[in-house]
Amino acid sequence: MKSTIKKDDVVIVIAGKERFAHKTGKVLRVIPEKGKVLVQGLNFVKRHTKPSQKNQQGGIIEKEAPIAISNVQLYCSSCKRGVRTAIKVLNDGKKVRICRRCGESFDKG
Repeated sequence: MKSTIKKDDVVIVIAGKERFAHKTGKVLRVIPEKGKVLVQGLNFVKRHTKPSQKNQQGGIIEKEAPIAISNVQLYCSSCKRGVRTAIKVLNDGKKVRICRRCGESFDKG
């Protein structure tokens, strides 16, 4: 699945249980074969673990679960909202992602 969302991008949730809180977070990992992203501080699940050699204490661990790419949108810092993106080719032939609303670039350089 082709996506314009990359690691270290800031995204906002547009669907799901955390939509109404207008939560944003940094993308920790993109899983293209499943069409999901792992976002820091979003979509927490509880994992029940048994005590083991590595984890001396068992118990309930909260961790982030992957969220579908279709449920997040890139967050534009100048527009202060989730936006769609376009690809712009620069004079030197380099492609950058830009905001459809204000034209702000998401890529460094």
